[in-house]
Amino acid sequence: MFGALRLGKFFGIDTYVHGTFWLLPLFVLFGGAIGGDLPGAAGEVLFLFALFGCVALHEVGHALAARYYGVRTRDITLYPVGGVASLERMPEKPLQEIAIALAGPAVNLAIAAGLF
Repeated sequence: MFGALRLGKFFGIDTYVHGTFWLLPLFVLFGGAIGGDLPGAAGEVLFLFALFGCVALHEVGHALAARYYGVRTRDITLYPVGGVASLERMPEKPLQEIAIALAGPAVNLAIAAGLF
């Protein structure tokens, strides 16, 4: 029912936004409009897009760590509840899998440090 909109390629990885993602900003915008605070709701939608920019970078962190270990990433898709980096396979060694899993949160820490 809902398709995905291609945003482009980041580091050679196709990146998509699932059709259901757009329900979230619409919900926030209409909620503010009903409450009589359309400018405030518009600011919340901008914050939401910035937040999902961080989610996209988080997924890129997983994908780049996977690439380092020779694991290809098919694509990255953003959903209303987060994102998914679709890896073609899992790495062979457990420590590589741990490094890939921790790469996303490491990007979050780098973003937080940059904002701080």
